[in-house]
Amino acid sequence: MEKFIIQGGRELHGSVRLGGAKNSSFKLMIASLLAQGETRLLNIPLINDVEITRQIIDHLGGRVRSAGERLLCVDGTNLTTNEVPQRFGKHSRASTMFIAPLLSRFKKAVVPLPGGDKIGARPLDRHFAVFKALGATVTQRGNVVVVSADRLTGSHYKFEKNSHTGTETAIMAAVLAVGKTILENAAAEPEVDDLITFLTSMGAKIQRKPGRRIEIIGVKKLIPTIHRIMPDRNEAVSFACAAVATGGDIIVENAREEHLKAFLHKLEEVGGGYEVGSFGIRFYHQGAFRSVDVVTKPYPGFMTDWQPLWAVLMTQAKGTAIIHETVHNNRFQYVRDLRKMGAKISLFNPKVTNPRRFYNFNLQDDRPEYRHAAKIQGPTPLKGRELKVHDLRAGATLVLAALIAKGQSTITGVDHIDRGYENLDGRLIDLGASIKRL
Repeated sequence: MEKFIIQGGRELHGSVRLGGAKNSSFKLMIASLLAQGETRLLNIPLINDVEITRQIIDHLGGRVRSAGERLLCVDGTNLTTNEVPQRFGKHSRASTMFIAPLLSRFKKAVVPLPGGDKIGARPLDRHFAVFKALGATVTQRGNVVVVSADRLTGSHYKFEKNSHTGTETAIMAAVLAVGKTILENAAAEPEVDDLITFLTSMGAKIQRKPGRRIEIIGVKKLIPTIHRIMPDRNEAVSFACAAVATGGDIIVENAREEHLKAFLHKLEEVGGGYEVGSFGIRFYHQGAFRSVDVVTKPYPGFMTDWQPLWAVLMTQAKGTAIIHETVHNNRFQYVRDLRKMGAKISLFNPKVTNPRRFYNFNLQDDRPEYRHAAKIQGPTPLKGRELKVHDLRAGATLVLAALIAKGQSTITGVDHIDRGYENLDGRLIDLGASIKRL
């Protein structure tokens, strides 16, 4: 078990280059298996989620090799088994995405229910409903799901609620299905478009239409390709909040304004500074800033992954801020640790006129003890404490809190951080942070 020892109170200055997006990289590795031959993926981040996916592909009989800087070559030509071992389920949320390539090769896929971050019930029913709509049979045996189909057939399917990974799973299933598939209420995230661009370069026929509609015409085969993975917008926001919260000035190279519009709009309201250029985006502190409310929404709204970082920022802002989480039903585990550090945060459930329509999670998975909003009063000084990471984004949140706290903080469970951030501690040290990994 590794941990961080962080001495707070230092301003961060300098530049940092974004790696490839976590939520695109490992999924494109899996999508590479839809073709026979070697696909080359550029700008691969050196994170644990990529390593776990490599291990799964190796087990299936595929080959993943590094060649040069941030290049992975993925070849699924010689897949030998259609079963993903259960041991991978607790370490990765990617297992259901293997269903489409395994079905195309073996007409049957056996995968474990995925684990990953503990941020409330994940609506996997949206994934399996798509396979059923395309003609597959889906059965569950304990923690294992078996999906079978002699062939998938195009269909017209509407997501009841927006689903990022569900949309990606549906696209991967439909590209080799017979006939035309229409997806309604499909996710619009940039990572989904990265997948569409990738599959199109492999020979898929996919078009995004207005109104969250995606149309796919199945093809007989896909061919290997070369693709550069988009930069990680979650990393961009992490470093942006670190710049503003510590009183610093950080250039985030390769950050794309079009991916961050909802965040940049709120940053302007707060009073934080940013400058867009050909280099990326510069984020900087420009004096006292004020509290601003946010409501998380699917893209193009304020991303759920950003709200824990925003909470730390609001502990240093003047006034009262409300964060209303509508995408996941249990994503405030980090609040307990921020309270230990001195933050004034209370959790509650706001009154909502039509909860079924307003919330993106399944209401049947909600629990009485879950709270969907946080009220934060600031500014409050934070003090260093012993902290434990509960999930990936909360891990970056606690690191940010420790950077602005007075005194020393010890953070355990940093393996969650390593899942999605490449060398976060080392890159922050380069910007002036005092961090030791033990």
